[in-house]
Amino acid sequence: MTAALAASVLGITAFHHAAAGDSNQAHVRAEGTASSATATGASAPPSAAPSQTVRSRPQLPSQLPGLGPKTLARIPADARQVLVVTGTAKNSASSRAVLWQRVDGGWLRGEVWAAHNGYKGWTDKHYVGDLHSPIGVFGLTDAGGRLADPGTKLPYHRSGAFSVSGTGFEGEPLGGSFDYVVALNYNRQPGTSPMDGTKPLGESRGGGIWVHVDHGGPTHACISLSKAHMRQLLRALDPADHPVAVLGDAASLAH
Repeated sequence: MTAALAASVLGITAFHHAAAGDSNQAHVRAEGTASSATATGASAPPSAAPSQTVRSRPQLPSQLPGLGPKTLARIPADARQVLVVTGTAKNSASSRAVLWQRVDGGWLRGEVWAAHNGYKGWTDKHYVGDLHSPIGVFGLTDAGGRLADPGTKLPYHRSGAFSVSGTGFEGEPLGGSFDYVVALNYNRQPGTSPMDGTKPLGESRGGGIWVHVDHGGPTHACISLSKAHMRQLLRALDPADHPVAVLGDAASLAH
C-alpha cells in the first residue's frame, strides 16, 4: 500500500472511525481569559469575545463534483462508495479514476488514478465489438483474478481462467491484465463470478466488462488501472457501502 493511498483512499476508513469516535469533531477550544469588563460583572462587547482555536475537518462536497443532475439521479441512495471514471473526451481512450467515500453527509475524495477505457471512447448504448466503454452507473459486487485475493471484502473468485495473451491495440503485451478484476454490473447477473456468461440484455449488447489491470493501452470496453491501484481498489471496496462505478466522458457525466 502506498503512502499516497494511506492519505487518501484507504485513509477514508481511518477518517471515518475518527469521526465516529468524536461526536463533536469540529469542536472549539477557548483559550482566552476573561476580559476586565467580564471580571467586573459588566457585559463584554461583541468584539471582545475570547480568542478561540477552531479545529475542524475539511469542508467536504455535498455532491460528487463533475456529475450533473441526470447522472446523480442514477446513483442509488444507499451507495456510499462511488468510483468515478471520467474520460478526457467522447472519443478518447484515456481517463482518470477517483474513489469517493460518503462521510457524514459529504464526499471524501481518494487519490486520482490514471486509467484506460475503450479504444474508440464512450457510448450511451454499447454493443459487442464496438470498442466503446458504456456510459452509466454500474454496481461493483463481484471480483476475482488469476492471483490470490489481495484482501478485498467483495466475493473473490480466483481461477487460472483469468488469463489472457497476445497484444493490445498499441502492440503492448496483454499478459497479466486479469490478475485482478472487478466486474462492472453491465449486462451480467450480480452475485456471480466475473467469469459468469449470463447476459440479461442479450449477447448483442456485449458483456464481460471489468475494471482490470492496465496493460499500457486502450481496452475493448473495460476500464484498466495499474496493478498497484487495482490492489488498492480491491482492498477499499466494501459491500456494506454498496459501491458503484460511474463511467463516461466528462461532458456526458456533466448532464
